[in-house]
Amino acid sequence: QVQLVESGGGLVQAGGSLSVSCAASGRTFSRYYMGWFRQAPGKEREFVAAISSGGAYTKYADSVKGRFTISRANAKNTVYLQMNRLKPEDTAVYYCAAGSRSYSTANDRGAYDYWGQGTQVTVSS
Repeated sequence: QVQLVESGGGLVQAGGSLSVSCAASGRTFSRYYMGWFRQAPGKEREFVAAISSGGAYTKYADSVKGRFTISRANAKNTVYLQMNRLKPEDTAVYYCAAGSRSYSTANDRGAYDYWGQGTQVTVSS
């Protein structure tokens, strides 16, 4: 069992930066690939970024590539999402997730076993 708790969301102006974190419980964090998803009002939850269990591989949605960076610190059981050059369309609740199946499918919601409760990110224009 893994429990995930996001933090760091908030309000930022367009063009600004924000970092969100996700702390995981348990001693098996390093076995999981981790992902960030987001859900805007009235829209489906969508993939943002993922990182492999050891941190060597990352993948991003086209909409955030070059602006967002996912990283992890296995010694701290934490995964991060650094968001730069934010746009109003980045406004959403951001969720972290942990998966243990196949990293090749890490852009798919169904590839994850555990989810956090989400943190709100609001970008004003």
